[in-house]
Amino acid sequence: MGDFGFVSTASLLKYQALGNDFLIALDPAALGGREAVGKETVRYLCDRRRGVGADGLILVHPAKRAGEAAMELRNADGGRAETSGNGLRCLALALLDAGLVSSPSFLIETDGGEVRLEVAGRRAGRSAEVRASMGRVSLERMEPSPLEGFSAYSVDVSNPHLVLLGEEIETVDLSREGPRLETSLPGGRNVEVVRKSGQDALELAVWERGAGLTAACGSGSVAAAAAARSAGLVGDRVVVDNPGGRLVVELAGEPESPEATLTGPACRVARLEVELGPVAAES
Repeated sequence: MGDFGFVSTASLLKYQALGNDFLIALDPAALGGREAVGKETVRYLCDRRRGVGADGLILVHPAKRAGEAAMELRNADGGRAETSGNGLRCLALALLDAGLVSSPSFLIETDGGEVRLEVAGRRAGRSAEVRASMGRVSLERMEPSPLEGFSAYSVDVSNPHLVLLGEEIETVDLSREGPRLETSLPGGRNVEVVRKSGQDALELAVWERGAGLTAACGSGSVAAAAAARSAGLVGDRVVVDNPGGRLVVELAGEPESPEATLTGPACRVARLEVELGPVAAES
């Protein structure tokens, strides 16, 4: 039966940011009774063939400090993650849509610290532009690089990243290299392969820890911009083209420890009533 037999149904929301999609549980208790939501439940819900399908699950808890709410982020493999730039923007819009925040600007508590979010303006009925203050980024050059032909940076955006700067990013098969590079750090990390595509502009491909290839990564875009700025490739305002679309990163301060903000869209996809009872064994 696993750990998802507590209740028959649960209400979830689905939001996406440039194709990086998340299930959001405003009432996490419905997913696990009085217990913590187990990895098997998360994997079931995020499975794109047997469940609903998503890159991750966001559980909304009462704030413990100064925030309006606390975010618990679980990757598609069930593991817990510190933060997500795209997930935060999805959560900001979800809380505003649900009437759980009274102002378009508010604080959210994450495992990586407090983040200020601002829903800047509606793009359409279900979509809005959201700005996230991602806090201080720390980075350092890695020698030797784990990928030939690319300069490597270890970057912390409250979650860990490996940024690989080069020119021929299309020659890198992240479906093959991603798992190896992800696990090169204990606990895993996100991996971005990045090239300069214009003045103050970058293009990246991303392999996310616990999710694999994704259409976009918000914290990865911040990591890529910070690494490229440190290398002298871009300035303080950077356009980052993900496979799923464009994000804007603004950086201020020293190259090795800038403060970062991230701006991009978020969109509501669906309101869902999900079946959580035991599933018959498959032949």
